[in-house]
Amino acid sequence: MRKNIIFILTLIMAAAIVVLHTDIKSVDEYYLENAENITEESNTVFISVRCDNILENLEKLDKELYDIIPKDGIIIEKTEYVLRDGDSVFDILMRAAKLNRITIDYTGRENVYVKGIDNIYEFSCGERSGWTYLVNGETPLTACSSYELKSADVIEWVFTCDFSLDVYE
Repeated sequence: MRKNIIFILTLIMAAAIVVLHTDIKSVDEYYLENAENITEESNTVFISVRCDNILENLEKLDKELYDIIPKDGIIIEKTEYVLRDGDSVFDILMRAAKLNRITIDYTGRENVYVKGIDNIYEFSCGERSGWTYLVNGETPLTACSSYELKSADVIEWVFTCDFSLDVYE
């Protein structure tokens, strides 16, 4: 009996030590702490995510999406992020998504294709609609996971309703 009590007390003390030495955070604290620490020496890039083309094509939109489209079409405003060695467009998108708590649905590993951002999916605005990205105002001819960024690059994720023809209007 005495051995059992000593054993239980030892377990309780071990658990107390683990809890006292563990940095327990709320979800908000975790995401704010992991926000980018930008200094003057940092290489940085900018990213934005928008779906304002949908607002001009509401007649094509799946009706159940009316309530989730931001009124101004902006999902993530232009935001600066630290550029780490080897970061791709996809890496920055995923970092921004985590920080802003938005969902990203994609396929592939080496050649990632983004199917949905913030519950807005390809074909939601017709058969010619989906997500595309631009870097410095141009559409790269490579998967977002393969495009390696340089300091000061500007990434724009845009929902197109017409195979990117509406992106350049």
